[in-house]
Amino acid sequence: MATFRRFLRYSTQSCLLLGPRGTGKSTWLRAAFPKALWLDLLDPALQRSYLARPERLRELLNAAPTNSATTTAVITNDGVTTLVIDEIQKVPALLDVLHDEIEQRSRAAKPQLLAVLTGSSARKLRRGASNLLGGRLQQMHMHPYMAAELGQQFELPRALRFGLTPLIWHAAQPEHSLSAYAALYLREEVQAEALVRDVAGFARFLEAISFSHGAQINLASVARECQVSRKTVESYFEILHDLLLCFSVPVFTKRAQRQLVAHEKFYFFDTGVFRSLRPRGPLDRVEEIEGSAIEGLVAQHLRAYLDYRRQDEKLYYWRTKSGSEVDFIVYGQIFVAIEVKRSSTLHSKDTRALREFRDDYPEAKVALLYLGTERLKIAEVDCIPLLHFLQALRPERELAEVLGI
Repeated sequence: MATFRRFLRYSTQSCLLLGPRGTGKSTWLRAAFPKALWLDLLDPALQRSYLARPERLRELLNAAPTNSATTTAVITNDGVTTLVIDEIQKVPALLDVLHDEIEQRSRAAKPQLLAVLTGSSARKLRRGASNLLGGRLQQMHMHPYMAAELGQQFELPRALRFGLTPLIWHAAQPEHSLSAYAALYLREEVQAEALVRDVAGFARFLEAISFSHGAQINLASVARECQVSRKTVESYFEILHDLLLCFSVPVFTKRAQRQLVAHEKFYFFDTGVFRSLRPRGPLDRVEEIEGSAIEGLVAQHLRAYLDYRRQDEKLYYWRTKSGSEVDFIVYGQIFVAIEVKRSSTLHSKDTRALREFRDDYPEAKVALLYLGTERLKIAEVDCIPLLHFLQALRPERELAEVLGI
């Protein structure tokens, strides 16, 4: 199976690899750096040891060469040359030790240390660490699978139901693993780290915010639903972002010719997580939930695609105050507007928002993704099967080439 994790190239620069739990950071790094010295801070004993005395890391890094069979790390006369620290946010003080070690090796003209760090929470790193190795730490992200990574194993119905988080995708019972995923964060991250006082309130918030997946965020409405203050809801949103469980898409406002909405759109990082948190009742319409899931699946693919490319390209959406909306705008070296429809048949009215956007921005290329199997052209808008688009979306390909526009 091909993997786009190969696009996470570190060369000789140290790196902080961020991503939610279960996205495969540790698995990929063990394959990519088999000769590195490895510290797994999810090990409670190891975590306690470095919390008590973080400078112990320096002693380990400068250890003499050894023939011990207990480690595969490459250790020269100048000490360890490659280090991987898993879940660095557990002991953020280690960043200061690493920074000082890199500075000392540089002054002494010794071989540089390549440090590859992983994290599934930005909270402690932001609050507990004074630096990110003095600007030497390249920040990158790991996302759920993209469809093209899975190749023939990709199944659109399964992706819409369970998402594409590797931990869930490869589980023997993905439905059970998915239902436990939110509980894992509540137990291990939110409750254990004392991020909130009212864990039950945060659980209600997760359910309430699931209704905003793929929609503008109304904090006041969510606060009423959770029976907490708006300020508390704002703090809950911050926790979701810190734990890398969600992302926001801003409004495209460049050279705006119409009155536009101001609020960002909210997405969980994976459509399976959204489906596991979204309550279902007798008044819920299947097409409403499916529509949000499909839009979210495209959003997470575009986000991963742009992140792995590392080009000057950003993701937006466009919505006028009169209600016209285009789901995604990719702007930078390219300029493409994409609308997503949960339908296997299309009519001219389905392309109206894209045509309005193109009237305002004639420089943009436009495309509509839908559930049909044939490529169509309706009212001068290219309409492309969603499955074909997802399977063709690869970081090494230009978006216009993928869309064929």
